[in-house]
Amino acid sequence: MEKGTAKYSIITVLGVLLLGAMLGSLLGELIKMGIPDGVVKEVFLRSIDIMIGPGVVDLIMFSITFGFTLKFNLIGILGMTVAYYILRFWR
Repeated sequence: MEKGTAKYSIITVLGVLLLGAMLGSLLGELIKMGIPDGVVKEVFLRSIDIMIGPGVVDLIMFSITFGFTLKFNLIGILGMTVAYYILRFWR
């Protein structure tokens, strides 16, 4: 099998992309603390939030609340891109 042509399961690809997004978001939060306010900070750290929920299940004695939020920013997308690039050439 040639380098870069390996077939990966969808779970592996989604896991690596999720890991890349999380590491990119962590890097974005570290950058947010380090750079001063301005245009550069706005461009790199402006985010889009995709939210599902909250959904509440009320069972008289107790209730459960479910929710899910995805937060995309340029650094997180860059992290996903780097993770995909590494996955392509990883054996």
